[in-house]
Amino acid sequence: MAVAQARQDLTDSRIASLSLPKDGLWAHTAREAALARCRAMGLPGRRDEYWRYTDPTTLSQITAPRAALFDDSDEAPIFEGQDRLRIVFVDGVFDPAQSDDLSLAGIEIDRLADAARKDIHWARDIYGVLEASGQAPVARPLAALNTAFASDGVLIRATGHAAKPVSLVYLHRAEASDVILHHVIRVEPGAELTLLENGPAAARVNTCMEISLADGASFHHVRAQGRDRERRAATHIFARLGAESRYKSFTLTANGVLTRNEHVIELTGDDASAHVAGAALGDGKTGAFHHDDTVFVTHDAERCESRQVFKKVLRNGAVGVFQGKILVKPGAQKTDGYQISQSLLLDEDSSFLAKPELEIYADDVKCSHGSTTGAIDEGALFYLRARGVPREVATDLLVLAFIDEAIQEIEHEGLADDIRARLQQWLERRRQG
Repeated sequence: MAVAQARQDLTDSRIASLSLPKDGLWAHTAREAALARCRAMGLPGRRDEYWRYTDPTTLSQITAPRAALFDDSDEAPIFEGQDRLRIVFVDGVFDPAQSDDLSLAGIEIDRLADAARKDIHWARDIYGVLEASGQAPVARPLAALNTAFASDGVLIRATGHAAKPVSLVYLHRAEASDVILHHVIRVEPGAELTLLENGPAAARVNTCMEISLADGASFHHVRAQGRDRERRAATHIFARLGAESRYKSFTLTANGVLTRNEHVIELTGDDASAHVAGAALGDGKTGAFHHDDTVFVTHDAERCESRQVFKKVLRNGAVGVFQGKILVKPGAQKTDGYQISQSLLLDEDSSFLAKPELEIYADDVKCSHGSTTGAIDEGALFYLRARGVPREVATDLLVLAFIDEAIQEIEHEGLADDIRARLQQWLERRRQG
């Protein structure tokens, strides 16, 4: 009883510290419904099954812990060499001066702050809708909190083949910044969109992205979460896939005190495909590192494919978590579900906690999952050292090879090469102290 009351008190206090934006009818209705969901669920605690490995206290408390600004001037921003449309947020606020013109062939872009003041908008059918659907069977109260109080974000509707990727750039400029951002993506039948995200965003950030793919639509997502050592982040992606649609998402994480990335995917149309991948590099020598990937994929149509590939490299007391579930509903015959989570521990102080799950209610399916934890392959290390490669360089080469299975999930080869180059730079920089 005391625990339940403490949760309710925390939830009430957090909600009281925020203000609902003044919006038009559609957004106001969605926010009120999300607020009711958040109150009913209560903010997460360590006793919750899906938070047993990650302490949500600093993600839920009223005041965000301060995060020192990180100087990343020693390297060019990731994706800098890509032709893209840049949309810049500084501590969670859209910055038109640093952003490109939002006009681009094949897509329509609105700011949430502007569109929410209208009485009617296409986002009405998605904003808060996919998030609400993703609350069962696992409660995700931080996502409901986001839907209720997010004051900025972008609404992107792809009507054709986008002329170039849309790039969301998040800059962190205030040590006490506490940001809530919400994005909505709608890809129409046969249309295609590539979305890039990079940057730490804030001292503490709560982001939510709802993605609706119509029949035959394609969506590619590549995200790099920045190198801020003291950043705390809770991110949520909710995706619903129509028939013959294709969805791919990859996330690279380095540094950060606490990162929780949640992915909730519903395959609702026949012959749809969803691939989710991630790579995390954690080094506790530069500060605490706790990284949590929590994924829930629901197959609710025939002949659909899902693939989860997650790799973590941990050292000096870093902690990695993976919670992944594949749910195959009755009638979802010919499902092909694959899930792999692997960690490479470079010392005895780091740890990896994994909870892979399969729940299957159809009889004609092919589903598999696996999770492994291990050290550097001494045989491979000896092979490289015997050919004159210094031990630290050889270790980095094996780390890159270990992570590459996740990077291969990126369809755009130029973006994949960007990620590989950035990883190599980070590893070289660590070697040099």
